[in-house]
Amino acid sequence: MTTPVTSRARFIDIGILAYPGAQAAALHGLTDMFLTANRLCAEEGLRGVPTLRVSHWAQGAEGRVTRGFTAPDAIPKLLDVLILPPCLGDPIWTAQGAPLLRFLKHQHGKGAVMSSVCAGAFLPAEAGLLDGHAATTHWSLAEELQARFPEIAVDGDKLLIEDGDIITAGGVMAWVELGLKIIERFISPAIVLSVARFFLVDAAGREQRFYSAVSPKFSHGDTAILKVQHWLQRHAAEKLTLPQMAAQAKLGERTFLRRFQKATGFNPTRYLQLLRIAKAREMLELTNHKIDQIAWRVGYEDAGAFTKVFQASMGLTPSDYRRRFSVGAGS
Repeated sequence: MTTPVTSRARFIDIGILAYPGAQAAALHGLTDMFLTANRLCAEEGLRGVPTLRVSHWAQGAEGRVTRGFTAPDAIPKLLDVLILPPCLGDPIWTAQGAPLLRFLKHQHGKGAVMSSVCAGAFLPAEAGLLDGHAATTHWSLAEELQARFPEIAVDGDKLLIEDGDIITAGGVMAWVELGLKIIERFISPAIVLSVARFFLVDAAGREQRFYSAVSPKFSHGDTAILKVQHWLQRHAAEKLTLPQMAAQAKLGERTFLRRFQKATGFNPTRYLQLLRIAKAREMLELTNHKIDQIAWRVGYEDAGAFTKVFQASMGLTPSDYRRRFSVGAGS
C-alpha cells in the first residue's frame, strides 16, 4: 500500500544503520538508489513529492549511535525510515548490540518505519519491535528467527513483507526490493519503474522460494530416522509407501511418523515431495528434458500431478521455472 504524500512533505529522512558486519554493498547500494530516485523525480519534473535524505549511522567508541556519512543535507536526529541492512556473518545479538537496540526502540517509538534485510531482522526482533508482526528473513535463517522469537509470524517464502510500520526483506540481495518498496511508499509507483529501469532490475514481485534450496536436517541425533533419510535420497524416484519407510527405521508406523516429524520438521510425504522437487529443479535448470520426462524421472507417473505439486511448492509451473532459471534462459 502506497502512503499518499502531500505537497507539504519536503523530506523523508532515511537512516541506514552500519552495525558490526553490515554489508557495505547494501549500505551504499541503497544510498545510490534513493539518490537516483531524487534525480529522476527532478528530471521528470514531478511536483509535490518529497526528497529522500539519506544518512548512515554507526556505533561509536563510547557505545552511542551517531551519524556518519550524510547526503545531501544534514539529517535530524529523528528518522522517518530506519534500515537494517544484511550481513554476511552470524546475526548480531544483544550482548554486542545493546546500544543499537536502544537506538532502534527510540527511533521506532518516535515514528520511524523499521525495515530490515536478511539477517538484519534479528536486531529489531531482539528489540521486540517485530513481536506480533509478520516478517521475513533469509530463507536459511527463517527457522532460527522463528525459534528464537516465537511472537513473530515468520514467512521465509516471502522476499518482502510490509506490515504497517515494519518492512522486512529476505535474502542478501533483497535490499533491492526493500529500496523499491520505500520509494513506492513515499514517492510513487511510477518512479519505482523508472528506478528499476535505470538499475536494470526487475520491479515485479518475486518470492524467496524460487531460490531456496532444500536443506534436510541430519544433525537431529535420531539414528533410525537418519537411516531413512539416507535411504530416501537414493530411492526418492521410486514408488514408496509409509510401511516401507517405517520398516527401514525398524519402527511401528505411528512411532515412525512422530519421530520423523520431530527430527526433520516434515511428515514423510512432504519430505519426499521436497526431495523430488529439488531434483526436478536441477533438471529444469540444466537439461532439455520434457516436463513429462522430468516428472517420470523424479517419481511421478502423472505429469499433471507433478505440475500441481511443483507449483504449490515453488509458486511457478515447471515451464515458467525453466524459462526463468534455465542456464540457457538468458541466451
